Amino acid sequence: MSEQHQLISDFVNRRVWAVVGASRDPRKFGYQVFRSLRDARYTVYPVNPKGGELDGMQVYPTLSDLPEQPEVVNVVVPPDVTERVVQEAHSLGLIRVWMQPGAESEASLRYCQEHGMQVIQRACAMVWKRSW
Repeated sequence: MSEQHQLISDFVNRRVWAVVGASRDPRKFGYQVFRSLRDARYTVYPVNPKGGELDGMQVYPTLSDLPEQPEVVNVVVPPDVTERVVQEAHSLGLIRVWMQPGAESEASLRYCQEHGMQVIQRACAMVWKRSW
């Protein structure tokens, strides 16, 4: 089993996730990833600086605002935003980051590597998730 597959197996067996870039627009991946994980019965916290509500759940402006620490931070934002998200995640002691395809950048990947964070890239959580 490759290192990436081992990480995926570990990540998908974690129950509490944050989706950074969660969106109220059903056409956007930020919405689709959030719903897919929630429908698979993960505990999923939507994170978006706009706040508000998503499908009856409070949307948190930042990872720091969450009521509990997520075991996995799923990132569905542009690469330059991902760079800020991984820095915030690290400052909170979060070590597992799943960068949805298109969210990664060389700088964010390098930051995670330099700070001992585990990263999944080039894989979609909607494909790999478990159903509880």
